Formats: sequence, C-alpha cells, structure tokens
Amino acid sequence: MRLLRRPLVSRLLLLALIAASIAIERGVVLVVPLVFVLIVPLEKLFPRHLGQRVRRPELGTDVAYALIGPVLNVASIVVGATLGALTLAWVPGLAMRPLVSMIPDGLRIVVAFLLFDLLIYWTHRFAHEVPALWRFHAVHHTPKTLDWVSGFRNHPLDGLIIAPPVFFLIAAGFDPVITGALAVIQGIVGLLLHANVRWRLRPLHRVVATPEFHHWHHADEADAINSNYAAFLPIWDVIFGSYYMPRRHRPMSYGISQPMPTDVVGLLSEPMTGLRPGRWALDVVRYPIRSTWRLRRWTAGLLSEMARSARRPRRRQIPAGDPLPWTAARPEPGAAEATVASAARASS
Repeated sequence: MRLLRRPLVSRLLLLALIAASIAIERGVVLVVPLVFVLIVPLEKLFPRHLGQRVRRPELGTDVAYALIGPVLNVASIVVGATLGALTLAWVPGLAMRPLVSMIPDGLRIVVAFLLFDLLIYWTHRFAHEVPALWRFHAVHHTPKTLDWVSGFRNHPLDGLIIAPPVFFLIAAGFDPVITGALAVIQGIVGLLLHANVRWRLRPLHRVVATPEFHHWHHADEADAINSNYAAFLPIWDVIFGSYYMPRRHRPMSYGISQPMPTDVVGLLSEPMTGLRPGRWALDVVRYPIRSTWRLRRWTAGLLSEMARSARRPRRRQIPAGDPLPWTAARPEPGAAEATVASAARASS
C-alpha cells in the first residue's frame, strides 16, 4: 500500500485505469461533459451555496472517478456477485418465488420497486452503522463539497449496498431486466441528489428523495449523522426512525472528519489498509479449522452489529439552529461542528 502512495506510482496507475476504462467503454469520455451540460446550468442558476465554484477543490479527484467508472464497475460487478452469493440474500428470495409468481404483471413492477427501495435502505444503513462496512462506504462521504460530480466517488468494494437487493429480487422471480433498470435508475438519481441546488421542495420531503433530503445525509453535523438512507422513498426513514429534515436549518458542512486521502489511488487503497487477503487465503489452506472458526466469529460479530443498528433508538426531530437564507456561503471544513460530528460517527 505504501508503494501506491508515491506520487509517480499513483499518477501512472490512475492513467492506466483511465486508459482501461476508455478501452472498455469509449463513451465514458462523453459522460462527464454530458452531465456537466445538463446539471451545471441549474447549479449556477439556483445555487445552494453562494460562492461555490465549478472548479472547486478535489474536482479533479471526482472527475477522475467518473472517468475510471467502467473499470470500477467491472470490479463492482465481481465483488457484488460474490457478496450477493455469500450474503445468502437469494435464499429468502427463492422462498418468496411462489408468492411472486401469483402477482399480476403490472403490479409486480410496483412490488419490485418497493422491495428494492426497502432493501437498499437497510443495506445502506448497515454500510454506515457497521464498522466493517463503513470503512469502504466512507469513501463516498469524503467530499467536503457536494455537487453534480461528487456522486461518482465510490469504492468498488462498497458492493453490499446494491448486490443483496439485486440477488434477492432475481431469486424471487422478478424480471432481471426490471431489476437491472432499478439499479441503473438508482445510480442516476444518486448523481442528481448531490447537485448544488437550493430547491427545498418541502411538500415532497416525505414523498420522494430530493437534494435537500440527501444533502442532510452527507452533512458533517452531529444531529444529522446516520440519517436519510432511502434511495427513492423517505417513508422508510420515517418508519424506521432515521428521518432528519429540520425546517429552519440547512447543512453547511459536508464530509467526514476522520483523516482520508484526497487522491483517487489513495481513496481506493485506504480501506484496504490492515487487510491482507493473501494472508487470509494462505491461512485457509494451512489452518482450515482455525480459519473456519475465525470466519464464524467474524460473521457473528458482523450480524451482531447489524442487529444493533436495527435496534437503535428512533431519531429525535430537533429544530437545528436559527433560520438561514436560501443560499449561504459554507464555512471552511474543520470547524468545531466537525469535531462533534467525528465523535458522533465514531460512536455509531
């Protein structure tokens, strides 16, 4: 991992990833300009944060993430297939298959959508509140500035969010095309939810996810930590006690306070620090019984953390602060609020 942190090695590896992405999907060089043309005018006309420039810090990192998307997608598919199989999400899906076959075709699409969104809610919540999963999902929350391109920043091993719902729906008998389309739509909507636009859309707060709703999810403020997990329907956050939408306050600080690299290669390698998969594989061969016991103990701990997340108290709806203007200049990251948020996230 230390070798990857050297500037020359990091740049060469990034160039290799971009070249590989273009070889896989030549259209990737058109994605960034297309999204730029579609969303940036809205961000300039209706800015959430005055003074937030298009050429802001870490823009290069997020654009690079967009360019290497095809390579990361291949890695995510491999990881997702592995996780989907290992998490056994397909087992309850098979059990539900006879019931799903009885649902009329038109209604089946609606049921697939609701189940997909519900499962995304829980896998996303676990990715935040289970430490072993948060180390990968944290990469997505490192941007200190939210805009159209920050949504591209993801770790390819952060596949637990999308893989189990997809495996469950396909095993249950839902159309794989519909399931795949839901996954694609979720990714596109995710990019739009990061946009730097000031629309409150207050009547829709509990109906559909909006930028206002998702910006609170990325806020580095103590009251907002671990909230607003839904991809499409905030009703899941309302039901399970993670909904947070103050009426008289807007998030001013984003990101996480734990130290993280700011370059692409550093962000890809940081979650792997301390993990030695080669050593694990060797131990399985040399000490199969001991390795099986360790895996059983690790799995039990993971399930215990997931159960703790599911049982945590409902979030209190606290009016946070005085009224703020529709748009405001965001304070520099690293203020006192960031320290409080860091402690809150560390204890979650």
